[in-house]
Amino acid sequence: MGSTKKKGTNFLVQGSILAMASIISRIIGLIYRIPMTEIIGDLGNDYYGTAFEIYNIMLIISSYSLPTAVSKLVSASIAKKERKNAYQILKGSLLFAGVTGTVAALVVYFGAGFFTNLLKTPYSIFALKVLAPALIVVAVLGVIRGFFQGMGTMMPSAISQVLEQIVNAVVSVWAAYVLFSRGAKVGAILGDKEHYSAAYGAAGGTLGTNLGSVVALLFVLFVFAIYMTVFKRQMKREKKVKVSPFHYTLKILIATIIPILLSTTIYNISGIIDQAVFKNIASLQGYTQDEIGIWWGVYSGKYKTLINVPISIASALAASSVPALTASFAENNMESVRAQINTAMRFIMVIAMPCTVGLAVLATPIFTILFPSTVSTVGLVNTMMMIGAVAVVFYSISTLSNGLLQGINQLKAPLIHAAISLVAHVVLLVILMMFFRLNIYAVVIANAFFAFMVCVLNALSLRKYSGYKQEVVRTFLIPALCSGIMGVVTLLVYKGLYAVSKSMIVALAVAVVVAVIVYAVSLLLLKGLTEEELQKFPKGNLIIRVAKKLHLL
Repeated sequence: MGSTKKKGTNFLVQGSILAMASIISRIIGLIYRIPMTEIIGDLGNDYYGTAFEIYNIMLIISSYSLPTAVSKLVSASIAKKERKNAYQILKGSLLFAGVTGTVAALVVYFGAGFFTNLLKTPYSIFALKVLAPALIVVAVLGVIRGFFQGMGTMMPSAISQVLEQIVNAVVSVWAAYVLFSRGAKVGAILGDKEHYSAAYGAAGGTLGTNLGSVVALLFVLFVFAIYMTVFKRQMKREKKVKVSPFHYTLKILIATIIPILLSTTIYNISGIIDQAVFKNIASLQGYTQDEIGIWWGVYSGKYKTLINVPISIASALAASSVPALTASFAENNMESVRAQINTAMRFIMVIAMPCTVGLAVLATPIFTILFPSTVSTVGLVNTMMMIGAVAVVFYSISTLSNGLLQGINQLKAPLIHAAISLVAHVVLLVILMMFFRLNIYAVVIANAFFAFMVCVLNALSLRKYSGYKQEVVRTFLIPALCSGIMGVVTLLVYKGLYAVSKSMIVALAVAVVVAVIVYAVSLLLLKGLTEEELQKFPKGNLIIRVAKKLHLL
């Protein structure tokens, strides 16, 4: 039992390290999007977002599944004390990443015109071509991060992620400013200043992705070089370990990568399919290209940017849970497997529920403060958030449960579930657009429905293959009730303070602090978390001491 508790605590702590880095990275990403949006506008956001949708799909197809696959295989080898095989997996993964990353980069660069015309956003071609080389760098970077995650440490991944985003932020804003001006001059000559300035500015924004990934790769390679001296000494002590042939290792690697790759591709391709369906149907319904571009720019550049901040916690927890679950599953320790699933699900709901309510009730001041120059679209994005904030909960659960299923060797289940959900959500999107004419709101609803479908199907598979029975009251109902209480109090505090102070920033800042306090107090008073569960949280003992002093435990 002690071993089970230790594993559960360790993977949660490691996941929290990566989650914290993800939150910091997302916040940096959100902050730099503010001046960048000021520079390139909602139209530039459309071009920027379109380029990234295409880039992300090619990244997913070429190398997105590598960190998960590598961490899964490495952790299984380390659990068996076979470091030589773990090293063999690393070499095979680097070869795979180099080949797939290069092919993807060439396809994106030379096919940029085809892809952007297909999505009816031809001015995205400049941004997409700038992004192409990053596919090679990110592929290799993913392998090294996956290796460290398989070894049970998230620190190199976490630090490199923050470094990557800092460089990305600085370079993106600077390059967007410089190239926006350049695009305005080119556009003036060609008689289309508005579109060319936005297109060049978007291309400048994507330059930061390239340089950020290079800096992150240099950092992890530096850490890797230091670590390998210790790792090679440990390998020499393994006298009786039989090293698998290189071709066999590649075969196992590819067999692991393909199901994860297909499931992540289908899981993430919904965004680009949504864009293609939305823009084509909206064009047929008589909306102008600029109207459609602004709607999509608001959706991808504001709504999705903000909801992705809390969802990144689930991604980090999923990444940390895979090697831990793989090790427990390899040892046939199903008690540990179920305990880790329960801990991960409880942790993510405690965070996702209040984030959902907070974004819904405070959407107007958040977007008004973050994007003051595009205040004309605040009403649009506010409605999007009111309708679609629940996607935070659904995507958090579906992202986490994908990782949990992969951790217990059910690689095909997430693939099948994502495929079923994808078809159902596209049908819903077409119906909402064609028959209800909900335009961009149809995309918001369909996007949330996709994640909901994956949640339900993944939950059924988790129960079937691990014997895990989902506890409902303390995992979902109590956090939801506490979030509802928090939402009402927070909204009243915000509106009251804003009426008195007339300062949106002051009212929002105080309201957020009140929200955190109200949620934490109500969660402890309603027994949403036990003392034992709090001990598994980062700084759990400190939280317990404070809670006891305040008579909340």
